[in-house]
Amino acid sequence: MRHIRTILSAGAIAAVIAYPAIAIDISGAGATFPYPIYAKWADAYKKATGNGLNYQSIGSGGGIKQITARTVAFGASDMPLKPEELEKIGVIQFPTVMGGVVPVINLEGIKSNDITLDGPTLSKIFMGEVKTWDAPEIVKLNPQAKLPKQAIAVVHRSDGSGTTFIFTNYLSKVSADWKSKVGNNTAVEWPVGIGAKGNEGVANNVANTKGSIGYVETAYAKQNNLTTTNLVNKSGKAVSPTTESIMSAAAGADWANAPGFYMILTDSTGDASWPIAGATFILLPKQPKDTAAAAEALRFFTWAYKNGAKMAQDLDYIPMPDSVVKQIEAKWSEVKDGSGKPIF
Repeated sequence: MRHIRTILSAGAIAAVIAYPAIAIDISGAGATFPYPIYAKWADAYKKATGNGLNYQSIGSGGGIKQITARTVAFGASDMPLKPEELEKIGVIQFPTVMGGVVPVINLEGIKSNDITLDGPTLSKIFMGEVKTWDAPEIVKLNPQAKLPKQAIAVVHRSDGSGTTFIFTNYLSKVSADWKSKVGNNTAVEWPVGIGAKGNEGVANNVANTKGSIGYVETAYAKQNNLTTTNLVNKSGKAVSPTTESIMSAAAGADWANAPGFYMILTDSTGDASWPIAGATFILLPKQPKDTAAAAEALRFFTWAYKNGAKMAQDLDYIPMPDSVVKQIEAKWSEVKDGSGKPIF
């Protein structure tokens, strides 16, 4: 049976916004990447207003399918849809937070950021071409490290995943072989490895498998005390996956000139930039079946933008800049009821 994590919470905003007298529950489904922050926001929102968010953390592919079928009030995806795709399924798209995807490993005696990898070596590991931790490619990057002669156990996502989209997008940029042989999507034909569902599944598999490597969103690495690696970025600098390095990767994002907020942040320039970064997105119908639920969803995200920045930063997400939030909220006027009137 598919494992589904659910948030049962949510509902409030500033006093300037009127709330319905009857509590409304919001339904959403999709990306596991933002689940930790959506859960935290939902709990605080519930306490503030009594309105609930039921969010199914099933992966970006599932989120896109459910919003296309209109079985939820909103979908969530870490893979942004292109403007023509948004038009085809009749939704708007907007980013909520930005974050990083990090390689996580399970090696005895190795602590977080004790070892460094680069893009070409990471791609060779996930292609099964670098098979052991003492392979020459890894030793060359880590001449001082005590690397064991141990087989590398690759762990990857088994479900349609925006985290996979971000990760494989990066690998496609740094490795011509990866781009031609495996490619970039929410799901790919993995050359090697064990599949696991959700960021949760990958985190658990890596935690319980000696010699393993996987990739997860930074909050999952932090919450599960997983060992992270440094990565050599586009500027040739070895960087750690910190809030500052992810923020540096996000700093150059030109959201104002991104139609439909379509933006990919991998392999960004800058000495301090973490190379595997991305935003996570909400998909909301332009003409929702349940206008009350859609309006409440927009109240929830308004509240989150206004009150949730510190909570996001505590989990190593990067809040959207105020200037971008204004662009996002202006976009919401496209969500209308049956008479053509904006619902929010």
